[in-house]
Amino acid sequence: MKLRQLAERIGGRISGNADTEITGVSGIGEARSGDITYLRDRSAVADVSAIAASAVIVRQEMDGITIPMLVSDNPLFTFAKALEVFHERPCAPLGVSGGAYIGSNVTMGNDVSVHPRAHVSDGAVLGSRVTLCPGTFVGEGVTIGDDSFIYPNVTIRENVRIGRKVIIHPGSVIGSDGYGYVVEKGIHYKIPQVGGVIIDDDVEIGACVCIDRATTGTTHIGRGTKIDNLVQIAHNVKIGKNCLIVAQVGIAGSVKIGDGAVIAGQAGIRDHITLGSRVMVGAQSGVTGDIPGGEVWSGTPAIPHKTWLRAQSIFAKLPEFARRIQELERAIHKEEHSDDEHP
Repeated sequence: MKLRQLAERIGGRISGNADTEITGVSGIGEARSGDITYLRDRSAVADVSAIAASAVIVRQEMDGITIPMLVSDNPLFTFAKALEVFHERPCAPLGVSGGAYIGSNVTMGNDVSVHPRAHVSDGAVLGSRVTLCPGTFVGEGVTIGDDSFIYPNVTIRENVRIGRKVIIHPGSVIGSDGYGYVVEKGIHYKIPQVGGVIIDDDVEIGACVCIDRATTGTTHIGRGTKIDNLVQIAHNVKIGKNCLIVAQVGIAGSVKIGDGAVIAGQAGIRDHITLGSRVMVGAQSGVTGDIPGGEVWSGTPAIPHKTWLRAQSIFAKLPEFARRIQELERAIHKEEHSDDEHP
Protein backbone atom coordinates (compact mmCIF):
# COMPACT_ATOMS: atom_id res chain seq x y z
CA MET A 1 0.00 0.00 0.00
CA LYS A 2 0.99 3.63 -0.31
CA LEU A 3 2.57 5.25 2.73
CA ARG A 4 -0.42 7.58 3.02
CA GLN A 5 -2.78 4.58 3.14
CA LEU A 6 -0.69 2.99 5.88
CA ALA A 7 -0.61 6.25 7.85
CA GLU A 8 -4.41 6.43 7.70
CA ARG A 9 -4.54 3.04 9.46
CA ILE A 10 -1.74 3.39 12.01
CA GLY A 11 -1.50 7.15 12.55
CA GLY A 12 1.45 9.52 12.27
CA ARG A 13 2.44 12.51 10.15
CA ILE A 14 4.23 11.96 6.85
CA SER A 15 7.38 13.89 6.02
CA GLY A 16 8.37 13.14 2.44
CA ASN A 17 6.75 11.30 -0.46
CA ALA A 18 3.36 10.02 0.70
CA ASP A 19 3.03 7.89 -2.45
CA THR A 20 5.98 5.67 -1.51
CA GLU A 21 5.00 2.03 -1.95
CA ILE A 22 5.20 -0.05 1.24
CA THR A 23 5.25 -3.83 0.87
CA GLY A 24 6.37 -4.97 4.33
CA VAL A 25 7.65 -4.14 7.80
CA SER A 26 11.10 -4.96 9.14
CA GLY A 27 13.62 -4.09 11.84
CA ILE A 28 16.23 -1.45 11.14
CA GLY A 29 19.01 -4.00 10.57
CA GLU A 30 17.07 -6.19 8.13
CA ALA A 31 15.02 -3.55 6.29
CA ARG A 32 15.14 -3.51 2.50
CA SER A 33 13.50 -1.55 -0.30
CA GLY A 34 9.74 -1.63 0.12
CA ASP A 35 9.90 -1.99 3.93
CA ILE A 36 8.91 0.51 6.57
CA THR A 37 11.11 0.33 9.66
CA TYR A 38 11.45 1.98 13.06
CA LEU A 39 14.32 4.12 14.37
CA ARG A 40 14.44 4.56 18.14
CA ASP A 41 17.04 7.35 17.98
CA ARG A 42 20.06 8.39 15.96
CA SER A 43 22.41 6.20 18.00
CA ALA A 44 20.67 3.04 16.75
CA VAL A 45 22.48 3.19 13.40
CA ALA A 46 25.94 4.36 12.41
CA ASP A 47 24.71 6.33 9.40
CA VAL A 48 21.05 7.33 9.09
CA SER A 49 21.51 8.13 5.39
CA ALA A 50 22.34 4.45 4.76
CA ILE A 51 19.00 3.07 6.00
CA ALA A 52 17.91 0.66 3.25
CA ALA A 53 14.16 0.82 3.94
CA SER A 54 11.66 2.82 1.89
CA ALA A 55 10.28 4.67 4.94
CA VAL A 56 11.06 4.99 8.62
CA ILE A 57 8.96 5.66 11.70
CA VAL A 58 10.55 8.27 14.00
CA ARG A 59 9.64 10.41 16.99
CA GLN A 60 10.77 13.58 15.22
CA GLU A 61 12.25 14.49 11.85
CA MET A 62 15.99 13.86 11.60
CA ASP A 63 18.58 15.55 9.40
CA GLY A 64 20.37 13.16 7.08
CA ILE A 65 17.45 10.78 6.53
CA THR A 66 16.68 10.85 2.81
CA ILE A 67 13.68 8.49 2.79
CA PRO A 68 10.14 9.44 3.85
CA MET A 69 9.53 9.62 7.59
CA LEU A 70 6.36 8.79 9.50
CA VAL A 71 6.51 10.98 12.59
CA SER A 72 4.78 9.61 15.69
CA ASP A 73 4.62 10.53 19.38
CA ASN A 74 5.11 6.82 20.17
CA PRO A 75 7.05 5.32 17.25
CA LEU A 76 7.36 1.82 18.71
CA PHE A 77 3.57 1.67 19.15
CA THR A 78 3.11 2.84 15.56
CA PHE A 79 5.62 0.19 14.42
CA ALA A 80 3.61 -2.47 16.28
CA LYS A 81 0.44 -1.34 14.51
CA ALA A 82 2.25 -1.54 11.16
CA LEU A 83 3.23 -5.14 11.95
CA GLU A 84 -0.43 -5.88 12.65
CA VAL A 85 -1.46 -4.47 9.28
CA PHE A 86 0.99 -6.62 7.34
CA HIS A 87 1.17 -9.78 9.44
CA GLU A 88 -1.92 -10.28 11.59
CA ARG A 89 -4.06 -13.05 10.17
CA PRO A 90 -7.79 -12.42 10.05
CA CYS A 91 -9.97 -14.79 12.04
CA ALA A 92 -10.78 -17.79 9.82
CA PRO A 93 -12.91 -20.04 12.03
CA LEU A 94 -12.35 -23.76 11.55
CA GLY A 95 -15.28 -24.96 13.61
CA VAL A 96 -15.03 -27.99 15.87
CA SER A 97 -12.76 -30.75 14.61
CA GLY A 98 -14.06 -34.29 14.62
CA GLY A 99 -10.79 -35.19 16.33
CA ALA A 100 -11.59 -33.03 19.36
CA TYR A 101 -13.38 -34.24 22.47
CA ILE A 102 -16.39 -32.15 23.49
CA GLY A 103 -18.13 -32.98 26.77
CA SER A 104 -21.76 -32.52 27.68
CA ASN A 105 -23.47 -29.15 28.21
CA VAL A 106 -20.64 -27.24 26.53
CA THR A 107 -21.65 -23.78 25.30
CA MET A 108 -19.89 -22.22 22.32
CA GLY A 109 -20.19 -18.80 20.74
CA ASN A 110 -19.88 -17.98 17.05
CA ASP A 111 -16.88 -18.79 14.87
CA VAL A 112 -14.92 -20.92 17.32
CA SER A 113 -11.97 -23.07 16.26
CA VAL A 114 -11.39 -26.29 18.20
CA HIS A 115 -8.48 -28.23 16.72
CA PRO A 116 -7.88 -32.00 16.77
CA ARG A 117 -6.87 -33.49 20.13
CA ALA A 118 -8.32 -30.57 22.07
CA HIS A 119 -10.34 -31.71 25.09
CA VAL A 120 -13.28 -29.61 26.30
CA SER A 121 -14.84 -30.94 29.50
CA ASP A 122 -18.43 -30.85 30.67
CA GLY A 123 -20.04 -27.48 31.30
CA ALA A 124 -17.29 -25.40 29.69
CA VAL A 125 -18.20 -22.10 28.02
CA LEU A 126 -16.29 -20.87 24.95
CA GLY A 127 -16.98 -17.35 23.73
CA SER A 128 -17.11 -16.22 20.12
CA ARG A 129 -13.97 -16.58 18.00
CA VAL A 130 -12.13 -18.58 20.67
CA THR A 131 -9.33 -20.79 19.32
CA LEU A 132 -8.19 -23.98 21.07
CA CYS A 133 -5.07 -25.43 19.45
CA PRO A 134 -4.17 -29.14 19.45
CA GLY A 135 -3.49 -30.72 22.81
CA THR A 136 -5.39 -28.09 24.81
CA PHE A 137 -7.23 -29.34 27.89
CA VAL A 138 -10.20 -27.31 29.16
CA GLY A 139 -11.56 -28.53 32.49
CA GLU A 140 -15.08 -28.69 33.83
CA GLY A 141 -16.86 -25.39 34.23
CA VAL A 142 -14.12 -23.34 32.60
CA THR A 143 -15.17 -20.08 30.94
CA ILE A 144 -13.09 -18.57 28.10
CA GLY A 145 -14.09 -15.14 26.80
CA ASP A 146 -14.46 -13.87 23.24
CA ASP A 147 -11.40 -13.66 20.94
CA SER A 148 -9.09 -15.58 23.27
CA PHE A 149 -6.38 -17.74 21.71
CA ILE A 150 -5.07 -20.84 23.49
CA TYR A 151 -1.91 -22.30 21.95
CA PRO A 152 -1.03 -26.03 21.89
CA ASN A 153 -0.68 -28.16 25.00
CA VAL A 154 -2.11 -25.64 27.43
CA THR A 155 -3.90 -27.07 30.47
CA ILE A 156 -6.78 -25.07 31.95
CA ARG A 157 -8.14 -26.92 34.94
CA GLU A 158 -11.65 -26.88 36.37
CA ASN A 159 -13.47 -23.71 37.41
CA VAL A 160 -11.03 -21.26 35.84
CA ARG A 161 -12.43 -18.04 34.37
CA ILE A 162 -10.58 -16.49 31.45
CA GLY A 163 -11.60 -13.13 30.03
CA ARG A 164 -11.73 -11.68 26.53
CA LYS A 165 -8.71 -11.36 24.20
CA VAL A 166 -6.50 -13.49 26.43
CA ILE A 167 -3.48 -15.20 24.84
CA ILE A 168 -1.94 -18.27 26.50
CA HIS A 169 1.23 -19.65 24.94
CA PRO A 170 2.23 -23.33 24.65
CA GLY A 171 2.74 -25.52 27.67
CA SER A 172 1.24 -23.25 30.31
CA VAL A 173 -0.86 -24.62 33.17
CA ILE A 174 -3.66 -22.54 34.66
CA GLY A 175 -5.31 -23.78 37.84
CA SER A 176 -2.80 -26.36 39.05
CA ASP A 177 -3.00 -27.11 42.78
CA GLY A 178 -1.36 -24.62 45.10
CA TYR A 179 1.63 -25.84 47.12
CA GLY A 180 -0.14 -26.23 50.44
CA TYR A 181 0.66 -28.78 53.17
CA VAL A 182 0.34 -29.03 56.93
CA VAL A 183 2.65 -31.14 59.09
CA GLU A 184 0.88 -33.68 61.32
CA LYS A 185 3.02 -36.18 63.24
CA GLY A 186 5.92 -35.64 60.88
CA ILE A 187 3.83 -36.17 57.75
CA HIS A 188 3.14 -33.49 55.11
CA TYR A 189 -0.65 -33.59 54.81
CA LYS A 190 -2.06 -32.02 51.64
CA ILE A 191 -4.41 -29.06 52.15
CA PRO A 192 -7.16 -29.37 49.51
CA GLN A 193 -6.89 -26.59 46.95
CA VAL A 194 -10.54 -25.88 46.20
CA GLY A 195 -10.39 -22.28 44.94
CA GLY A 196 -10.15 -21.00 41.38
CA VAL A 197 -8.27 -18.69 39.04
CA ILE A 198 -9.55 -15.55 37.33
CA ILE A 199 -7.68 -14.16 34.32
CA ASP A 200 -9.07 -10.76 33.29
CA ASP A 201 -9.35 -9.37 29.75
CA ASP A 202 -6.33 -8.66 27.53
CA VAL A 203 -3.87 -10.70 29.59
CA GLU A 204 -1.03 -12.47 27.79
CA ILE A 205 0.60 -15.50 29.41
CA GLY A 206 3.89 -16.79 28.04
CA ALA A 207 5.07 -20.36 27.48
CA CYS A 208 5.36 -22.81 30.39
CA VAL A 209 3.82 -20.47 32.95
CA CYS A 210 2.19 -22.03 36.04
CA ILE A 211 -0.62 -20.17 37.80
CA ASP A 212 -1.91 -22.07 40.84
CA ARG A 213 -5.53 -22.16 41.94
CA ALA A 214 -6.33 -20.66 45.32
CA THR A 215 -6.65 -22.75 48.44
CA THR A 216 -10.02 -21.03 48.87
CA GLY A 217 -11.17 -17.95 46.98
CA THR A 218 -9.27 -17.04 43.81
CA THR A 219 -5.88 -16.34 42.33
CA HIS A 220 -6.45 -13.20 40.24
CA ILE A 221 -4.52 -11.72 37.30
CA GLY A 222 -5.64 -8.17 36.45
CA ARG A 223 -6.63 -6.76 33.09
CA GLY A 224 -3.82 -6.00 30.64
CA THR A 225 -1.07 -7.75 32.60
CA LYS A 226 1.63 -9.44 30.52
CA ILE A 227 3.45 -12.49 31.88
CA ASP A 228 6.66 -13.76 30.27
CA ASN A 229 7.80 -17.39 29.91
CA LEU A 230 8.59 -19.71 32.83
CA VAL A 231 6.87 -17.71 35.56
CA GLN A 232 5.45 -19.31 38.73
CA ILE A 233 2.46 -17.62 40.39
CA ALA A 234 1.36 -19.38 43.58
CA HIS A 235 -2.05 -19.78 45.19
CA ASN A 236 -4.12 -16.77 46.22
CA VAL A 237 -1.81 -14.24 44.54
CA LYS A 238 -3.50 -11.02 43.41
CA ILE A 239 -1.82 -9.15 40.54
CA GLY A 240 -3.21 -5.77 39.48
CA LYS A 241 -3.85 -4.26 36.07
CA ASN A 242 -1.22 -3.63 33.40
CA CYS A 243 1.67 -5.29 35.23
CA LEU A 244 4.77 -6.72 33.54
CA ILE A 245 6.09 -9.99 34.98
CA VAL A 246 9.33 -10.98 33.24
CA ALA A 247 10.76 -14.47 32.66
CA GLN A 248 11.56 -16.86 35.52
CA VAL A 249 9.93 -14.77 38.22
CA GLY A 250 8.63 -16.73 41.22
CA ILE A 251 5.78 -15.28 43.29
CA ALA A 252 4.89 -17.11 46.50
CA GLY A 253 1.42 -17.52 47.95
CA SER A 254 -0.95 -14.70 48.95
CA VAL A 255 1.22 -11.91 47.54
CA LYS A 256 -0.63 -8.74 46.49
CA ILE A 257 0.80 -6.66 43.63
CA GLY A 258 -0.69 -3.29 42.67
CA ASP A 259 -1.46 -1.88 39.23
CA GLY A 260 1.37 -1.11 36.80
CA ALA A 261 4.09 -2.99 38.69
CA VAL A 262 7.17 -4.33 36.87
CA ILE A 263 8.92 -7.46 38.18
CA ALA A 264 12.17 -8.08 36.29
CA GLY A 265 13.60 -11.47 35.35
CA GLN A 266 14.40 -14.12 37.96
CA ALA A 267 13.11 -12.05 40.87
CA GLY A 268 11.65 -13.96 43.80
CA ILE A 269 8.80 -12.62 45.93
CA ARG A 270 8.18 -14.19 49.37
CA ASP A 271 4.69 -15.06 50.57
CA HIS A 272 2.09 -12.80 52.24
CA ILE A 273 3.62 -9.44 51.31
CA THR A 274 2.29 -6.45 49.38
CA LEU A 275 3.93 -4.58 46.51
CA GLY A 276 2.24 -1.26 45.82
CA SER A 277 1.19 0.14 42.47
CA ARG A 278 3.96 1.08 39.99
CA VAL A 279 6.62 -0.76 42.02
CA MET A 280 9.67 -1.90 40.06
CA VAL A 281 11.72 -4.88 41.22
CA GLY A 282 15.16 -5.40 39.66
CA ALA A 283 16.34 -8.60 38.03
CA GLN A 284 17.36 -11.46 40.36
CA SER A 285 16.10 -9.58 43.40
CA GLY A 286 14.80 -11.36 46.49
CA VAL A 287 11.88 -9.45 47.96
CA THR A 288 11.27 -10.30 51.61
CA GLY A 289 8.97 -7.49 52.76
CA ASP A 290 6.38 -4.96 51.62
CA ILE A 291 7.38 -2.29 49.07
CA PRO A 292 5.47 1.01 49.02
CA GLY A 293 3.90 2.14 45.74
CA GLY A 294 6.09 3.85 43.16
CA GLU A 295 9.42 2.66 44.57
CA VAL A 296 12.25 0.81 42.80
CA TRP A 297 14.03 -1.96 44.74
CA SER A 298 16.89 -4.31 43.84
CA GLY A 299 19.18 -6.90 45.37
CA THR A 300 18.85 -9.85 47.74
CA PRO A 301 17.41 -9.10 50.17
CA ALA A 302 15.85 -6.31 48.14
CA ILE A 303 16.52 -2.73 49.24
CA PRO A 304 15.78 0.64 47.58
CA HIS A 305 17.56 0.73 44.22
CA LYS A 306 19.68 3.83 44.92
CA THR A 307 20.95 2.26 48.14
CA TRP A 308 21.64 -0.97 46.26
CA LEU A 309 23.68 0.92 43.63
CA ARG A 310 25.83 2.49 46.34
CA ALA A 311 26.25 -0.87 48.01
CA GLN A 312 27.29 -2.45 44.71
CA SER A 313 29.91 0.23 44.13
CA ILE A 314 31.33 -0.50 47.59
CA PHE A 315 31.19 -4.26 47.03
CA ALA A 316 33.44 -3.95 43.99
CA LYS A 317 36.01 -2.13 46.11
CA LEU A 318 36.00 -4.62 49.02
CA PRO A 319 39.25 -6.37 47.97
CA GLU A 320 41.04 -3.01 47.92
CA PHE A 321 39.50 -2.04 51.27
CA ALA A 322 40.59 -5.40 52.73
CA ARG A 323 44.17 -4.86 51.50
CA ARG A 324 44.31 -1.37 52.99
CA ILE A 325 42.92 -2.60 56.33
CA GLN A 326 45.56 -5.34 56.45
CA GLU A 327 48.29 -2.76 55.76
CA LEU A 328 46.95 -0.56 58.55
CA GLU A 329 46.81 -3.51 60.94
CA ARG A 330 50.43 -4.41 60.12
CA ALA A 331 51.49 -0.80 60.61
CA ILE A 332 49.69 -0.57 63.96
CA HIS A 333 51.12 -3.91 65.05
CA LYS A 334 54.63 -2.74 64.11
CA GLU A 335 54.13 0.54 65.96
CA GLU A 336 52.92 -1.25 69.10
CA HIS A 337 55.94 -3.57 69.11
CA SER A 338 58.24 -0.60 68.58
CA ASP A 339 56.73 1.08 71.68
CA ASP A 340 57.31 -2.11 73.72
CA GLU A 341 61.00 -2.17 72.80
CA HIS A 342 61.55 1.55 73.50
CA PRO A 343 59.38 2.52 76.45
